[in-house]
Amino acid sequence: MPFVFPEKNQLRGVRGICLGDWARYTARMSKGFLLWVGICLAVTLSAAPKPKTFPLQAKRILFMGDSITHAGHYVAWIEMQLRLSGYDPLPELINLGLPSETACGLSEPDHPWPRPNAHERLGRALAKTQPDVVVACYGMNDGIYYPFSKKRFMAYQDGIGRLIKKVHAANAKLVLMTPPAFDPLPLKKKGKLRPVGAEKYAWFAIYENYDAEVLRPYSRWIMQQHKRVEMAIDLHTPVINYVAARRRTQPDFTMSPDGVHVNPEGHRVLARAILGAWGVPPQKSDAELLQLVTRRQKLLHDAWLSHVGHKRPGVQPGVPLHKARAQAAELEQQINLLLKKRGSASQSQ
Repeated sequence: MPFVFPEKNQLRGVRGICLGDWARYTARMSKGFLLWVGICLAVTLSAAPKPKTFPLQAKRILFMGDSITHAGHYVAWIEMQLRLSGYDPLPELINLGLPSETACGLSEPDHPWPRPNAHERLGRALAKTQPDVVVACYGMNDGIYYPFSKKRFMAYQDGIGRLIKKVHAANAKLVLMTPPAFDPLPLKKKGKLRPVGAEKYAWFAIYENYDAEVLRPYSRWIMQQHKRVEMAIDLHTPVINYVAARRRTQPDFTMSPDGVHVNPEGHRVLARAILGAWGVPPQKSDAELLQLVTRRQKLLHDAWLSHVGHKRPGVQPGVPLHKARAQAAELEQQINLLLKKRGSASQSQ
């Protein structure tokens, strides 16, 4: 006997559901199921560790730069923030900043000795540190504190171009950073700036419009290189904006007593700009942790600087690298104990 689909009212049976009821029932069930799936997915995503952004997938990150990087405060601040954010494994951050260094190889006539050229040691630095990522910050010294010159600008562009090629040839990725801003205010008050048309300029007698006419074009050009490198970060604008905001209530405010070198507050501004570009949300600072991280960074910085070698006079040599690593391991234990203590305290609250 052929099967005949029954009428709707014939479907009422033991369960008491007709086709219309069944449609409404399944619709409600579908909505409930989708809501349940959405809740489970949201909980899973919130509990899962956040994916690491570039360049934090790297095992080793090398910082190259002049005296601002050599001071190391922004590198230590970055490491502290990464530790507080729970990044594990933490990339090894190697600071090879060198005072007076340029990417262009130029020096002002009154400099006591030829400024060190980054390219003199870049090959050794890449070979000995074997970084996955290089973070480079040059430009402050590259204008050699003179008014803008097309020839000097081209030398800077050539130096950065060669740096890009060498880093990529070493199978590393490159993060280019603009120079921070030059602050003329403190030197203007001391009468140490020189106007346009002066016979000579130097790091101790800087052109009065050095920031606006030299560092700003250099910074714009660096940001235009984003297609040639893996990332470009603007450090110049955040410093300008931060100082401008503070001067609304403190007209004499500065983060650079000599106009060039930012103090620890300025290094925090730099670090926040870098971490923001890396997608790392800011954490509340921990003074004790920062002190330990800074000690460890300084120890390894000096050791790596000597291990790689350079031609800059007056830099105190570090301990041999193997000894520095042993001492750094002891500091690492202290850092881990502190973080464990901080974690236990926060869980008990």
